[in-house]
Amino acid sequence: MTAGPRAAQPAKIAVLGSGSWGTTFAKVLADASADTAVMLWSRRPEVAAEITADHRNSPYLGDTRLPGNVSASADVREVLAGSDLVVLAVPAQTLRAQLPAWRPFLPADAVVVSLMKGLEVGTDARMSEVIAEELALPADRIAVVSGPNLAMEIAREEPTASVVACPDHGTATWIAAACTSSYFRPYTSTDVIGVEIGGIVKNVIALAVGICEGRRMGDNTKASVITRGLAETTRLAVALGGRPETMAGLAGMGDLIATCSSALSRNHTAGHLLGQGLTLDQVTVRMNQTAEGIKSAQAVLDSAMKLGVDMPITESVVAVLQGRLSVNDLGPRLLARNLKPEGDSAP
Repeated sequence: MTAGPRAAQPAKIAVLGSGSWGTTFAKVLADASADTAVMLWSRRPEVAAEITADHRNSPYLGDTRLPGNVSASADVREVLAGSDLVVLAVPAQTLRAQLPAWRPFLPADAVVVSLMKGLEVGTDARMSEVIAEELALPADRIAVVSGPNLAMEIAREEPTASVVACPDHGTATWIAAACTSSYFRPYTSTDVIGVEIGGIVKNVIALAVGICEGRRMGDNTKASVITRGLAETTRLAVALGGRPETMAGLAGMGDLIATCSSALSRNHTAGHLLGQGLTLDQVTVRMNQTAEGIKSAQAVLDSAMKLGVDMPITESVVAVLQGRLSVNDLGPRLLARNLKPEGDSAP
């Protein structure tokens, strides 16, 4: 399957979603080529107006200056018109409901990129699957971007790497060229499943690590949870058709380390607050951005159970989120499995 030749650089790129990651990725795209017009869609007209007039998105990125070739609008038709590349950066659980309204305005040959890291509750669908279903697009026109990509660090132009995954290598390479800047280095992959699962499950593992930190457990505990979390992420990815080597790279281990160790991570922060004794409702009120791990944890566990994949850390996190397990009892549960060799893949 091939998407065919494309222009060296997109003339216009649409980014639907003006939160911290959507806006930051718009900055990356604009910095990659001053000749590309990058237009953000925001559901809030006042945010769109600030981005266009002042080149800032203060609610999410503070005083970070956006390039002059970035603009925004609350009119999705205007944002999508003439776009060669369409980037989706909305909360995972809202995606399916919004796509039917956007579909009539999607340019006929546009490639769609997902920045979202979540499984859909109820269907256990990955975001690329939701996009394919709702937009009726072939696989070679759908890509995902994932890696150790904390938005605020990238907005400050601190160097990072990421992965662009698409079944068609040429399309992945084209997208990678469109987002290569002095501080953002994308690699390419054809393992869409592995890249997505790495980005999804690490949010759940980050909740576990955050809870451990909130309970004042040490680095040994956190390192153990991260390492075993990678093992269960790999088991799920492979069961779904992903490649194990993807989990050893940027979209697996790289993203997991960044998300589990940084105070900038929403999921790590949410876990930390839970570990300190806040209720889930209190955590939700305290945070002004979505922690996808909270939304996706049950879907991850459901998917694992359907496939017979053992995911004890994920199972324990879900029990905490549902109030069936106290954070005081989480630590001993995280590594409570039958003794076995480390590399043994048996349950």
